Amino acid sequence: MIIETLSWGKLEIEEQELYHFSKGLPGFDEETDFALIAMAETPFWVLQSVKEKGLSFLLGDPFVFYPSYEFELPDDEAEELNIHSDVLVRCIITLKEQAEQSTINLLAPIVLNPENRAGKQIVLHRTPYHTKHSLLQEQTAIDGKDGG
Repeated sequence: MIIETLSWGKLEIEEQELYHFSKGLPGFDEETDFALIAMAETPFWVLQSVKEKGLSFLLGDPFVFYPSYEFELPDDEAEELNIHSDVLVRCIITLKEQAEQSTINLLAPIVLNPENRAGKQIVLHRTPYHTKHSLLQEQTAIDGKDGG
């Protein structure tokens, strides 16, 4: 399949790179089909809308940046995605002009089932994570520098 992107022009996408988000992404409910494009030899991916070339998100592997990152996937979410074993977790990255100000959203990870290629952004509840963790260093206290 060939898709159009703003950054790379036309790209050929393999079927295993396509993911369906039945409810879209928050704020982009109409966009349900995305390609997950790996950026070779980096912990980054691009989630590119199949229909809208101007809609893409930079994703990162949260476990590379925050090795202690963990959460429990609610049963209803796992059931909706039909997850039995394999699961991919990626988080949206916001790049800033000054790299040290770039952030990763650990509060709302993108959860992907590579078996049926279903995906969903899940907002975690009762968690110490938030939407703007520093991308460059794991903080000693996830819940803030002031210890509380």
